[in-house]
Amino acid sequence: MTAPASSPVTAGSAVPLRLGTRASRLATTQSRTVADAITAATGVPVELVPISTEGDRSRAAISQLGGTGVFVAALREALLARTVDLAVHSYKDLPTAPAAGLTIAAVPPREDPRDALVARDGLTLGELPAGARVGTGAPRRVAQLRALGLGLEVVPIRGNVDTRMARVGGVEGSGDLDAVVLARAGLSRLGRLDAVTETLDPLQVLPAPAQGALAVECRADDDATRALLAPLDDAVTRACVLAERTTLATLEAGCSAPVAAYAEVAEGEDGPELFLRASVTALDGSDGVRGSVTGPAEDAERLGRELAADLLDRGAAELMAASR
Repeated sequence: MTAPASSPVTAGSAVPLRLGTRASRLATTQSRTVADAITAATGVPVELVPISTEGDRSRAAISQLGGTGVFVAALREALLARTVDLAVHSYKDLPTAPAAGLTIAAVPPREDPRDALVARDGLTLGELPAGARVGTGAPRRVAQLRALGLGLEVVPIRGNVDTRMARVGGVEGSGDLDAVVLARAGLSRLGRLDAVTETLDPLQVLPAPAQGALAVECRADDDATRALLAPLDDAVTRACVLAERTTLATLEAGCSAPVAAYAEVAEGEDGPELFLRASVTALDGSDGVRGSVTGPAEDAERLGRELAADLLDRGAAELMAASR
């Protein structure tokens, strides 16, 4: 049965927007931040609608579930069924292919996209002894940590931020791990930056494409909601994310591939310039390719394609195939 269309919502309307969100603490915190920003900008109230996704229900590895798209499918189904008006995603969780009938209406200003170490006894990555057990669920992090040659034992883990941190000895839990690597942005949004023992330099561990960014999605034909979301959009963040995700898409790599990309925008002589770095690393850390490119921020998509082509010329496809 087709769900009824929602009532029109306009600026100053008393009818609340329905925001679909995963039910985890991090997801609801992110969604509440967006909801509050919408209300502050437009006066429209927003209610959160928790939605369970396959990724939340399963304990299997992300790669076994078909990649991080499992976290967004149910939210998108709810949008298309008109049971919610918009959804907030961690942008790095989105497949690179566009979703029919939907659009990313806003990309708010990005949090710090770097990875962070939470280790026992306040240790940094370089201070962890050989054989130390470091937990992470991302193949990208696994590959890059192994490539550092520190002799660490990288342990695949799943679970929310609190569950992962609770496994670190001397922090707050059972202590079967010496450290975990997490996205700094998530820790910031949860107010847990005090647990970070080191923010990892991108020269060591390059972030995932779109890490730290949020994507606010709605139906492409919902002009009223798109108009309400427009004030939340940040042009610099959108350009950086477009460059990073274009690199990922051109490499034909999934969200769980050992691919990293990080873009920054700075003022150049002829206007804003975008500096994009990307890498592909063998899962065992034995080999990898890195590259960078610079150009006008408005050429973000072209820069992403060019950098991906360079990486492919230098063996990126073979590295990704071996990792699979």
